[in-house]
Amino acid sequence: MAMITLDDLRSSTGALLGLDPGTKTLGLAISDRTRLIATPLETITREKFVSDAAKLLALYKANEASALIIGYPVNMDGSLGPRTQSVRDFCTNLLRIDDVPIFLWDERMSTMAVTRTMISADMSRKKRSENVDKLAASYILQGVLDRLRA
Repeated sequence: MAMITLDDLRSSTGALLGLDPGTKTLGLAISDRTRLIATPLETITREKFVSDAAKLLALYKANEASALIIGYPVNMDGSLGPRTQSVRDFCTNLLRIDDVPIFLWDERMSTMAVTRTMISADMSRKKRSENVDKLAASYILQGVLDRLRA
């Protein structure tokens, strides 16, 4: 299936799995089957790509997801930097293992927005660091869900 468009997503059904790819962790979130709400799922501590991909794909299948929504780290000025290339490489390597539908979503400000929310909720630093990645994945996924309904 490879990389898909927003129109491809609109024509599909089922839950979506959101991913916030970081250098040290992979934050994951899942939508309900009706695609209304994104819920934080878990954070995978990165090791080697093959084991990270195996964990990710196992969660994808266990949650019966129909597509993978991956946060795409575009620079604030709209340019593409080294992190965007890293995410593209991650997608290319993942597609070599399993041909899952992947949709890239501009994730600018997602981690910052989630962090601000956690600070305003008076969450401790430890709790914030434990939750920021899966909450960022949820924020990214909710953005896609909202766009699909618009």
